[in-house]
Amino acid sequence: MGNPNRVKAESGFMRWVDDRFPATQMWQEHLSQYYAPRNFNFWYFFGSLALLVLVNQILTGVWLTMSYNPSAEGAFASVEYIMRDVEYGWLIRYLHSTGASAFFVVIYLHMFRALLYGSYKAPRELVWIFGMAIYLLLMAEAFMGYLLPWGQMSYWGAQVIISLFAAIPVIGPDLAQWIRGDFLISGITLNRFFALHVVALPIVILALVVLHLIALHEVGSNNPDGIEIKAKKDETGKPLDGIPFHPYYTVKDVFGVAVFLFVFAAVVFYFPEGGGYFLERPNFEPANPMVTPDHIAPVWYFTPFYAILRAITFDFLGLQAQFLGVVFMGAAIAILFVLPWLDRSPVNSMRYKGWISKVALAIFAISFVILGILGALPATPLRTAVAQLCTLLYFAFFLLMPFYTRLEKTKPVPERVTG
Repeated sequence: MGNPNRVKAESGFMRWVDDRFPATQMWQEHLSQYYAPRNFNFWYFFGSLALLVLVNQILTGVWLTMSYNPSAEGAFASVEYIMRDVEYGWLIRYLHSTGASAFFVVIYLHMFRALLYGSYKAPRELVWIFGMAIYLLLMAEAFMGYLLPWGQMSYWGAQVIISLFAAIPVIGPDLAQWIRGDFLISGITLNRFFALHVVALPIVILALVVLHLIALHEVGSNNPDGIEIKAKKDETGKPLDGIPFHPYYTVKDVFGVAVFLFVFAAVVFYFPEGGGYFLERPNFEPANPMVTPDHIAPVWYFTPFYAILRAITFDFLGLQAQFLGVVFMGAAIAILFVLPWLDRSPVNSMRYKGWISKVALAIFAISFVILGILGALPATPLRTAVAQLCTLLYFAFFLLMPFYTRLEKTKPVPERVTG
């Protein structure tokens, strides 16, 4: 019979729909009557932009799949066919390849905003964990999609990354062979990466996005002051410092989308290769197992972790440097999952934390950018030393956080949001 208390439209077609599906109720709970803090700023554009780019990747990916041939013999030629012979195929391909980089730009800025305003702290731990799971799967999705053009850098980049698993003691060689599906990177590897990239991982990512939004709307959005707006309500139960997400923030997000699309279109039409960082020059040559590129490096959004991997050049307690590099690279991502329990500060937002937290976040951000730059460059003794220092600073930000966030003096937090 359904819920008799369910919110329904007044009349007409939507009432007929609401009798069978809670469309109006969902609209009100998640948009028109979902109260968000009234002091959102520039940093709050990037969540909606991430959704926009996700839709772009799915739609362009579907169109590319229609003309792509997932075989070692035909993959590179099919990409060239898309670029040269399929009507507007070049545009679809550039929208997809540029979209991949745009996705990580907005995701990294979205994550930085969480660090800035403490959006990972209670009661939003699950929101953060779902978000980090999305980030981890996006990295896997991007890596598997990176192999599909079957160019030189695709082939050798995949060869290097998969071979890292072989460094794991005992199970490593068998694990690397299992991932490849063969003794070498081959058509079998390409096929399974294609299946995971096009079908399996997008389904899981979409499910996690839904869980991320449900968890967010259950506990409510954070704000630049880190104040819980649910603590102060009027006589009708509405937050005093909240405004309905629709129409106020939907209109604001439309403006953000318009600005983003101007920049995105400029890159797609005028700089689609991104100076060799979005589409590497060796990837315009077909994969050749007999010829190694002069410098093998992953796409820019993986380079900070690749730099951490290369920074470990020493054996320790009988463990080889290559294995330790893999451990440190994995730990650099895994430590983000426990961030909500590392921050012991009584306040959420960086606005009211002490100077130690502010300096630590600035050093962490600078170190991450430097690692990204170093990961894209060939290794030299000086660059390796700088990468080792930045790796130390990266982990120090997290491992020392329980101490400096607890000991530092914080500013008084206002009872109501500001701005």
